[in-house]
Amino acid sequence: MARVTVEDCIDKVDNRFELVLLAGHRARQISQGAQITVPRDNDKNPVIALREIADETLSPDDLKEDLIHSLQKHVEVDEPEADGEVIADQTGAAVAATETDDAEDNITFDRMTEEDLLAGIEGLVPPEKSDDY
Repeated sequence: MARVTVEDCIDKVDNRFELVLLAGHRARQISQGAQITVPRDNDKNPVIALREIADETLSPDDLKEDLIHSLQKHVEVDEPEADGEVIADQTGAAVAATETDDAEDNITFDRMTEEDLLAGIEGLVPPEKSDDY
């Protein structure tokens, strides 16, 4: 069988660097025991991975999603909070979760003009000089 080259796969995956990442990921999957979708023909795992991409037996988008999923260390899951859960408000006092909705409406923010900010910055004392800098 002819060698699989990047040109055989580049029309399936536009970026050759992404192609290398996807083929490497698929080769690792094959070495871990994943089912191959093309005949082995005494080829090594990276060549099989490239042949699978070239023959479109695997979707590059599916490989990309699988690669991203395999590299994630923490998957954030949105879980609803239980009603009546006790949490702390800004003052540190324990408040039931149902009461915090009303407390959020009463929050006020101080507004500062640019002139007030600059005047406050000018009043700051610069740090002592040291040899660390």
